[in-house]
Amino acid sequence: MMQESQRNATGPKSGALPTRILPVLYFAFAHIALAVAFAAVAFDPVAVAGFFYHARIVAIVHLVTLGWISGSILGAVYIVGPLALRMPMPARRLDYWAWAFFTVGTMGMVSHFWTESFSGMAWSAAMVVLGFVLVSIAVLRRLRVAPINGAIKLHIALAFLNLLGAGSMGTLLGFDKVFHFLPGYVLSNVYAHAHLAAVGWALMMVVGVSYRMLPMVLPSAIPEGKSVYVSAVLLEIGVVGLFIALTSRGGWVPFFALVIAGGVAAFLGHVIWMTRHSRPAPAARPRPDYAVWHAVQALSYLALATVVGVGLAVAPLSEATLRSVLPYGVFGLIGFLAQIVVGIESRLLPLFAWYGAFANSGFERPLVSPHQMPNRAWQRLAFYLWVAGVPALAAGFYFNVAPVLATGAWCLLAAVVFGTLNSAWVLRHTIARPGRPSARNRTAPSEASKPA
Repeated sequence: MMQESQRNATGPKSGALPTRILPVLYFAFAHIALAVAFAAVAFDPVAVAGFFYHARIVAIVHLVTLGWISGSILGAVYIVGPLALRMPMPARRLDYWAWAFFTVGTMGMVSHFWTESFSGMAWSAAMVVLGFVLVSIAVLRRLRVAPINGAIKLHIALAFLNLLGAGSMGTLLGFDKVFHFLPGYVLSNVYAHAHLAAVGWALMMVVGVSYRMLPMVLPSAIPEGKSVYVSAVLLEIGVVGLFIALTSRGGWVPFFALVIAGGVAAFLGHVIWMTRHSRPAPAARPRPDYAVWHAVQALSYLALATVVGVGLAVAPLSEATLRSVLPYGVFGLIGFLAQIVVGIESRLLPLFAWYGAFANSGFERPLVSPHQMPNRAWQRLAFYLWVAGVPALAAGFYFNVAPVLATGAWCLLAAVVFGTLNSAWVLRHTIARPGRPSARNRTAPSEASKPA
């Protein structure tokens, strides 16, 4: 049964292959957004240092959260759907409109944040939300009948509902900058919006998809049973409770932070279970496997961000806690979420490219293995630059030292450049016409389509 579920995770029929163009459009925009975010810090670290709530740092944060994390997730949905969730995701005209609303709206938000033109920022946010609505409707309609574990479906459904809630709250915050109508303390409302987006949307989605994708990355058995529901229930109760507590300025913030931590612990417990129920890796898989290394490093930052977040929730307000907010964001948004996207993309894009190349061959010709598609030198450089860049960025923000901050940003910018080059190198297989692969690169379709 386990082997059958793993085969189904990566073996769709030819009529259910991932759409070709739309995921690439999302990924291309995501890579550009992340590069621009790190470049903005690298070229002018003084402008983003100091107190965390100012227009430029908010613009950079949205390049990471909207541009890179959300853009990559939305693009991945059109690949993970048919390959891992047995949920066809064809690209229709409305899907391309959703991409246009998302990209134009995100660029508008960032540019208006940067220039402190808040009316334009609010209308741009509304455009982003419209894109989210279109994708959410498409996903939720198809998810309802997808033949997968109900717990995974619950994670994904809650993630998209939280996305709509976070987007709506962000739009209200934008208009509140102009008309000043929202009750409560401004920073508390911002914290509520940020955690609904980061925890309710991005973390919830990563956790749900990881229950299918991590077994392909490691590889391992797929966790099943009622225990998989625990992370969804705890994360949702925690993030909704935290949102209400922050917007109402109630005293339950530490409690709901601990509930979220319990959801994270439940997920990490399943990850440990996966490592103890490993499966033989394909012989063609290179060593070291940088997709696994990125995932391990990202999950370590998830644990660290959870500890720091609970500490900030229970500690009284002080200079030290205020200085810790930006490192907390670096650990959670960059070290975990941004990097787990890199790890999953490292496995997902070669599979996507392989199916595209296989379709180009008329589903007959032996092709290059997905494991042989990436450029190993670029992967290696990108990984070690991530290793150096994240702690340097966090230290630069905490100690307010511009050269350290710039060093971390330059490392991460270089990592994005090498990662983008590697992604383009892999994706060239989706447009290449069948040739005569060497004996070293020839693999049977059944072998190349095994989970990685």
